Amino acid sequence: MPIPRFEHQSQKVVSSAAFGPLATAALILAVWLTGSAGAAHATDKIIGNAPLPQQEIAMPPDLPDIGKWMFDKDGTIAHWLGQIVDGKKLHEPINVILIDASSASPDQARARLKAATKAAGYPVRMGHSTGYRGFIGGDLFSQLPQGRDDAFSNRIFEETNNHGRIFGPYPSSRGYVFIGAFSRESVDLIRDPPHRYASFNAARDDFARALAAHTGFRPSNMVALDNAISDDPHVTTGDHDGHAVVLEMK
Repeated sequence: MPIPRFEHQSQKVVSSAAFGPLATAALILAVWLTGSAGAAHATDKIIGNAPLPQQEIAMPPDLPDIGKWMFDKDGTIAHWLGQIVDGKKLHEPINVILIDASSASPDQARARLKAATKAAGYPVRMGHSTGYRGFIGGDLFSQLPQGRDDAFSNRIFEETNNHGRIFGPYPSSRGYVFIGAFSRESVDLIRDPPHRYASFNAARDDFARALAAHTGFRPSNMVALDNAISDDPHVTTGDHDGHAVVLEMK
């Protein structure tokens, strides 16, 4: 029997009775996510040693282990608010990795990140869903930015825009590591629904170009996270190519 990903129809974690130890770990993750997040400080990691199933973790060279997905507040893989693409549910992949090699503390790294996104034309803007989490190095982190309905975005939410959430920082040998999930939404206010998924790759690439052009972050390389889904009858990752862009600030 193949190792399960997550149950597709409801986006909930699969039953442990059906699939054994790895699915049990996934079920623990969903319960733990919903029960523990409220106790953590908004800017801190939620908890260490997250029981994330191994098939949902990427191990890129010279970087900490990275969860392949952005996770919703209820413990499911984030799914672009349930939008259906080509008849399939949409999973939201991690597609950006940022390394701050010179900050002296997590607070400084967060402040420099926020300043960099603003300088790049991706300030904090309202009008987006929130409460997401990302996995780095065995720890689960709440999203940045942390407002009631905020994301980093290059346009107001009433217009077609690229937007994303960033998670971290995680201290590593290369510096503080953040990960992000960015997507482009097409907006037409007379259409139903008015906000629709358009692209993961376009948003990732534009965010990387903007950071490189206007901040101290410089492109390093692309790393494979093995988080593109193209052959599943129920789930897709749209145009995502399975890679994250890595940018580093010395």
